[in-house]
Amino acid sequence: MSALVRSKGWKSYAIGAAVIAALLGTTACGSSAANGSGEVKSSNQLNATSLAKLSETASGKPGNASGSTSGDSNGGVSGGAGTIAACTENGLAVSAVKEPADSKEARHLLIIVQNVGDEKCNLYHYPYVRLGNGQTTVPVIEDSDPDPGVPVTIAPGEEAYAALLVSGGARDEYEVKNITLTLQGRKPGSKVSKPIDVPMPVDTLYADDGQLVTYWTTASGFALDFIMSK
Repeated sequence: MSALVRSKGWKSYAIGAAVIAALLGTTACGSSAANGSGEVKSSNQLNATSLAKLSETASGKPGNASGSTSGDSNGGVSGGAGTIAACTENGLAVSAVKEPADSKEARHLLIIVQNVGDEKCNLYHYPYVRLGNGQTTVPVIEDSDPDPGVPVTIAPGEEAYAALLVSGGARDEYEVKNITLTLQGRKPGSKVSKPIDVPMPVDTLYADDGQLVTYWTTASGFALDFIMSK
């Protein structure tokens, strides 16, 4: 089939060239016969626009053959590669582990999300994390954004990470029996999921007002670097 398409393309260009050549020849001959000088009068000349239109007609292609792209509400870009939607709770497996794994305290956690769907999806900004019945979400470490303005894309089977500091130390602590996170959309502050329960790595966490979370990243070590020294 591809050979046939190429054959038709060459025939179209060949026909276009022949049409233009014939018209040029006819115009030149008509002008020479009219004034006997061999000059082509300007009124009979084919300008560049006319040639371009003839070329388009003969080839069957418009003058601007480039495709266009457009954005969607989830931040995906429509085009030849399709649209990448925002990740939602339906396509993710969520877990959390202590860092380091043998730590007696569970102050530093790594939140892990894995794409268990059939398509790529985008994680935007950072997770809205709540520890226990906290009235506010955990503040984000602004410097932890690995590529500002660019979502983290994960293909089926791939993982992304956010590091969570449960307590900053030297503050009044309270017991935490559950963790939830909510996913943001492309627009900062928007939400594309309901609160998702994060399995507890231990029975009880002891949090304080020094808690912090990082932006999403596909490099777990990069995220942990922002909290391990705190």
